[in-house]
Formats: sequence, structure tokens, C-alpha cells
Amino acid sequence: MKYRTFTFQCFVLFVLSVSISICSAVAQDLYYPPAGLGHNWSEKNPQELGFVESALNEAVQFAMENENSVEQDLRIAILKGFSHEPYHYLAGPVRERGGPAGMIVKDGHIATSWGDLNRVDMTFSVTKSYLSAVAGVAWDRGLIHSTDDLMTEYVWDRTFDGEHNSKITWEHLLNQSSDWSGTLFGMEDWGDRPPREGNIDDWRMRELYEPGTHYKYNDVRVNLLAYSLLQVWRNPLPQVLKNEIMDPIGASTTWRWFGYDNSFVMIDGIEMQSVSGGGHNGGGLFISTYDHARFGLLFARNGLWNGQKIISPEWIDKSVTPSPSNSRYGYLWWLQDDESRWTDVPDHVYYAAGFGGNFIVVDEQNDLVIVLRWIESSKIGEFVSKVYQAME
Repeated sequence: MKYRTFTFQCFVLFVLSVSISICSAVAQDLYYPPAGLGHNWSEKNPQELGFVESALNEAVQFAMENENSVEQDLRIAILKGFSHEPYHYLAGPVRERGGPAGMIVKDGHIATSWGDLNRVDMTFSVTKSYLSAVAGVAWDRGLIHSTDDLMTEYVWDRTFDGEHNSKITWEHLLNQSSDWSGTLFGMEDWGDRPPREGNIDDWRMRELYEPGTHYKYNDVRVNLLAYSLLQVWRNPLPQVLKNEIMDPIGASTTWRWFGYDNSFVMIDGIEMQSVSGGGHNGGGLFISTYDHARFGLLFARNGLWNGQKIISPEWIDKSVTPSPSNSRYGYLWWLQDDESRWTDVPDHVYYAAGFGGNFIVVDEQNDLVIVLRWIESSKIGEFVSKVYQAME
């Protein structure tokens, strides 16, 4: 009997060792771009990567011909785009944008690209998906025990005081269903994207929704998530992003992550800036197309980079699980459902999206990443459809 038990245990260990060896071999076979600005990133003929070259060229031409209509001077574009909001103003840095640019990466190799890939541009709400990744590393490290934990267990100031706000969890902030009520860095939650009808009194005195039941896209509350993560990490989030994610995946040092002029707080006696989750009021992530593609490839590879686990697959699964309050939204990533699905595009595809036509599209099953800068936002579905139609 003991012999049989020993034999079975040996068999299990053998199977596990073989499985690990196979996984390691597969990981070694995957191509990852070398660190740096991107000039040495491998490019392959589209046909080698399974594309019809002429059809892929048509998709690129489509992106070039459908440049976003927002002004080159993004100060004007932001103020015009959010002019309906009371008291809206520029509180953080803004930079003039470049022209259309993009990359299509298949199996880690560049199938095609266009525009200035090294130009550092604002990326607006694509920043939110980076913020989600920073939360994921905190969760992986055990700094956040559960996304169902109440925020009051982690943020000890008055931010989550009150009967309503004290019910908010990490998940509510991550899927934008908290309906947090308050003012952060001088910005009222109700002033961000208010309804077209009503007035300031109506918006200020609105009925609050139970946390978790109602989705509302709101930058003030996303900035609240960044502020809360700062309390957990106790280090500036740009530094966390650099050390935990961007450096390990070989990103350049050209990207920047800004907050607002007045979003500095004291942490352990040291003044730190709480960054913003987008460029709604200026600030947010300023980054190149190459570095966006690295970030997208990290997710397409399920959080692994050259055999190193950067973000756990478990967190990525949580991030792209439809929220109870919005089936098209996960943890600051956009998903597809039956109503919003792009034509000829698999329903497992998910993406980061930002004002002005900034996108990172991820398809883990096909090891495909698409980065777009400054495409007309209404044309994104048509463009991605053309890419999939070009796949043989």
C-alpha cells in the first residue's frame, strides 16, 4: 500500500514537472520586444503573421483618413468638449497633440504601424486602465485583501464618512458604481458629466444610488480611487507604475503621469501628488504608442512578461468580468456585449478608451494588440472589424 502511494505521488510530481517544462518552453518561444524606445521591436511581413497585407493596408488607410476632429491644441479641445460642466477648468498639464498613429502587434511582432510611434501624447481615459493595473498589483501583493473590502478600512480620513460613502468598496470604485458623494481637490462629484437636463441645485441635491447598483462614468470618483491607492501604496503612483510594471516590461522612460496643481497630499510626512485617472481637467498619462503597445501586450500575455508574472491572471480575469451595473464595463476596462459588439470581432476582445480617439485593444486568445491614437472615436469599431477581416 505504501509502495502504491509512493508510486502515485511520483507520478503526480512527474506530470507537474512535465507541465511546468512545457509551459516554460512555450513562454520561451514567445517573442517579447527588447527594452527601450521601440526602434528594435521586431517587424514581420503581415502575411507571416496571418494577415492579408492588402486588407491590412486598407485598415491603416482608413485610420489615417479618419483622424479625430478635436483641435491640435488640446486646451481648446478639453474646454469645448466638457463645456456643459459647471466650473470645469484646466487643473493639470496639457500638451498639443500629434497626428494619427498606431500599431498592430501579432504574436509580439509588429504587423504594421503608422505615424510617430515615439511621440509622447496625452491619452486621457486610457489612463484608467493603467490605474486598474496598479490596483491589481496591490491586490496581488496583499495590500488590498479583497475588492469587497470597505474603503473605510484603508482610508482613515473623512473621505468615506457618512451613511452612504461608508458602504463603498474597492470594487465600486473600480467599476464606477460607487456614487460617492463629495468634493475632491476642489471638484464636486456632481459637477462631472451632469445630466443635460436640470440645474446645479438638481444635481447637487440628487438622490444617491446604493453603491454597486448604478454605473456612472465620473473622473472625480476615479481620481478618488487613485487617492485611495496612494494611501495603500504610500508611494507616488507613477513610481509604483514604473517599478512594478513599466520597467519590467521594458518601457521607455519618456512617459509621465500627472495630477493637478492642487492634488498634493502628505503621506508619512512626505508631500506626494495624487495623480488623475484621465485628462478631463488636464493631467493623466502622457505616453508613446510604443509604450501603450507594451502595456497591451502584457495583458494579451495574461500578465506575464518573459516568464515573469507582472500582474496575476486572476486579477486580469476580475478586470474583464462584466460589472453587475454595466455589462460593458469591468475594472476600468471596456468590454463587449450583445448590443455593443463590433462586427466580425470576437466577444472576448476588450479595450481601454480615451477622449480624442485613443485606444488599446486586447485579444489574448489571438495574441493580438491594437493601439490607436487620434482616430475618430465613432470609427473604432469599423477599424477593428477591418483588422479582423484582414486575418486569414
